[in-house]
Amino acid sequence: MSTLPLPTPTVSKRPLLSYKILTFDIYGTLIDWEGSIVSALDPLISRPGASHALKTAERTTLAGKFNDVEGRLQREQPGLKYNELLSQGYEIFARETLGLGEDDLGSGELLRLAQDFGNGIERWQPFPDTVDAMKRLKKYFRLAPLSNVDNNSFSQTLAGPLKDVEFDAIYTAEDIGSYKPDLRNFEYLFQHIKKDFGIEKDQDLHVAQSLFHDHAPAKSIGLSSVWICRKGAGMGGDTEALHREGQVGYGWRFGTLGDFADAVEEEAKASGRA
Repeated sequence: MSTLPLPTPTVSKRPLLSYKILTFDIYGTLIDWEGSIVSALDPLISRPGASHALKTAERTTLAGKFNDVEGRLQREQPGLKYNELLSQGYEIFARETLGLGEDDLGSGELLRLAQDFGNGIERWQPFPDTVDAMKRLKKYFRLAPLSNVDNNSFSQTLAGPLKDVEFDAIYTAEDIGSYKPDLRNFEYLFQHIKKDFGIEKDQDLHVAQSLFHDHAPAKSIGLSSVWICRKGAGMGGDTEALHREGQVGYGWRFGTLGDFADAVEEEAKASGRA
């Protein structure tokens, strides 16, 4: 877990159990986005013509490079479905980041690989602690994702890797029409938890790995948040710069979602709610 000093919380800390709903980033926090992305990039990176520097790069570097491409597309085409965005990102990564051309790939092979990549979200696996932690958290809170994903891909995740996780509502980039860190996503969230459950913004605790996509906008909009600081994560922005520049203000930091669930249970036990 990060050894950086904790930031000053945007919202004054209070007991975890005083919140009524936990909202989550999914891919990167519950699902191993980074490991899945890097594995899927292997067929490109292993090509003889691929950038030599990236052939030996750490997985965090590779994930960060792809995250840059993905972020650019999300800004340029906020209404593009995530599976289609992934396919486009794969092609751009191959050509621009790895320097692969038609001589390095057979006719139509890049398109085939890109389409398989975009349609492969259902194969992305959860972190080992995810399902158990979510079951434990469900005892105390409503649970809802705020995810940069299309509806069909998320339905596949729910039917597969997260089939044992129960959500009370689902809020996706496809329904919203933009991608985090756009504040429209968070405004949509607040409107809908109010309409769906009668829950106000100050009763929502947002749980996420990405500082850039989740915690920086959470600070700017005055939302309490928990940073799940998974070891070796390479997505989510420049960790040190975001802290140094005061762009984040989460109130809690845990190495895994399981550690967060442990803290909630400890608080419940101490308050007689276990």
